[in-house]
Amino acid sequence: MHRILLSFVLAVIASAAFADDEAFLNFSGDVFQAGSTIIHNEAGADDLFMAGEKVQVSADVTGSAHTIGRRVEIDAEVGGDVYAAGMDIAVVGDVRGDATLAGYDVVVSGVAGDLRVSGSKIRLNGPIGGYALVAGEDVQINAPIAGDVSVTAQDIAFGDDAVIGGTLTLYEKKIGQMNIPEGLVPADRVTRKELTEWQKDTERYRSVSFGGMVRSFLFGVVIITALAALIASLVPEHLAAMRRRILDAPFRTLWFGFITQSAVVGSAILFAMTLVGIVLSPGAIILALIGGFAGYIIGVYAFGVGLMLAIGRAEPETIAQRALAAGVGALVAGLLGLVPLLGWIFILALTLAGVGAITIRVFQPRFFAVP
Repeated sequence: MHRILLSFVLAVIASAAFADDEAFLNFSGDVFQAGSTIIHNEAGADDLFMAGEKVQVSADVTGSAHTIGRRVEIDAEVGGDVYAAGMDIAVVGDVRGDATLAGYDVVVSGVAGDLRVSGSKIRLNGPIGGYALVAGEDVQINAPIAGDVSVTAQDIAFGDDAVIGGTLTLYEKKIGQMNIPEGLVPADRVTRKELTEWQKDTERYRSVSFGGMVRSFLFGVVIITALAALIASLVPEHLAAMRRRILDAPFRTLWFGFITQSAVVGSAILFAMTLVGIVLSPGAIILALIGGFAGYIIGVYAFGVGLMLAIGRAEPETIAQRALAAGVGALVAGLLGLVPLLGWIFILALTLAGVGAITIRVFQPRFFAVP
């Protein structure tokens, strides 16, 4: 259920943030697109990143496809993996790698690798070459699955062409409530378990791996991009002012961010020392964490705009352009953050610069005041 809720939140953010504008960037073969209704129809893309209200992939992608929107349609072949989140998701084209999907109404035609899908209504209409991990309310499997299948659903149905090559594990509120047709899978390969065991048993599919780390990294990039786009849609002038402050005076904003965070964290210690104010210490720590996260978003956005300006792009004026800049900034900052020691210092400096820009914008200290 939490995945369905998360996909809904992401879809709402995408539809609100990219209501009118569209942006496109081809960066060394990787394609980034954002807008209201966006269509990828040019061949040659390696990895594809798309965010919008309606997203459609109609040209082949040699690498992986990362999509988010209210409605996502993938009609072309994807040579790598597919990651999609939204309300309505339709994967009609062939997927040569794995597919990870989260939505409300999800339709899948064919995946050569493994399938991980969660939603309310799920339809598997094409063959799955690996295992299938399915969590939904209304699930229908109409095609063969070569590997193991784990399913949790309120209602499940199997089509005439459905065959399971591995084991079938059903997670039920009441053992025996799901009916299994003859010929689907031998009885000795069927296991029925309590629904409460789902989380523990599926943990092995989320074990630490290179692919899992990549997915987590890209998911973080999407979250930061979506939040920056939401801020851009709500307070575009304030965001632009903070971004200019960081780019015009990076060291001054960094210094002011350092002072601000030091004051907030230090106040938690002082509150604790008074004993009477010890109850306020957790609040100060939470404030520091929230401020640091907000500072990172602002810092990443400013960094992304700086990179766009460095390659000759104009200052972002539309919501989609700001979202694209945030995405580029989050991606590059995340990669730089992987560098041992120096990466951590860079992320810390970026965060403090963002905190400083927020503080200056909100409180307008006299020596930063606008004449």
